[in-house]
Amino acid sequence: MSEARLRVAGMTCESCADSVEGALRNIGAEGQVDLASQTVRVEYDESRVDMNSIRDAIEGKGYRIV
Repeated sequence: MSEARLRVAGMTCESCADSVEGALRNIGAEGQVDLASQTVRVEYDESRVDMNSIRDAIEGKGYRIV
């Protein structure tokens, strides 16, 4: 398993966190959002999920990786 920590702009509430975590689950990754720091810790299997897919999943929900 690989891990990445991404700074994500625009997450302001639990609904935002749920949206991002759900989008990551849908592609086979696990995410844990920290609203206070506006970051998400992502665990993923590089043989199944790549960083482009992770970025697309998050940005597809209307958030921006900074």
